[in-house]
Amino acid sequence: MPNQHNQEQVKLIQDKLNKAASMVVIDYSGANVKKLTELRAALQEAGGEMFVTKNTLIDIAVGKGQLTKSLQGMSAAVFSYSDPVAAIKALVKFHEDSDLIEIKQGFMDGKVLSREEVQTLSKLPGKNELIVMLIQRLKSPGQGLVNVLQASARNLVYVMKAIAEKK
Repeated sequence: MPNQHNQEQVKLIQDKLNKAASMVVIDYSGANVKKLTELRAALQEAGGEMFVTKNTLIDIAVGKGQLTKSLQGMSAAVFSYSDPVAAIKALVKFHEDSDLIEIKQGFMDGKVLSREEVQTLSKLPGKNELIVMLIQRLKSPGQGLVNVLQASARNLVYVMKAIAEKK
């Protein structure tokens, strides 16, 4: 029978997973404490969190057998809360800059993601970037209409000025 601490840890991971938009499993064995602190700060700034616990507890919390092959060695779960991509971007950037961690697998919307799929997700625009793009797209027809309406008045002024200069 599992002990009370392990049961609480599984419940905590499940709660984090329910709140999170995405999760990535990493191997952090190559990083020292200073680098891990930098990673945690970058993840927190991006709306994410790194959580270290036993591999078997992560496996049980996610669903037995879904992430088993990536839960070997020193593994940690990286959760992205507000934006599914923001913490993944910070994680991939840290990986590319330092090469101290290894991205194993991801988990999003009940689907297991491969390392390549996690890399692809990191290249997508984040939630805030998508909102800015949407606002620009919505704003452009209005700007076009304003330019067309102003063009008639502007052209009328140019015609009147040309007539006045002729006389």
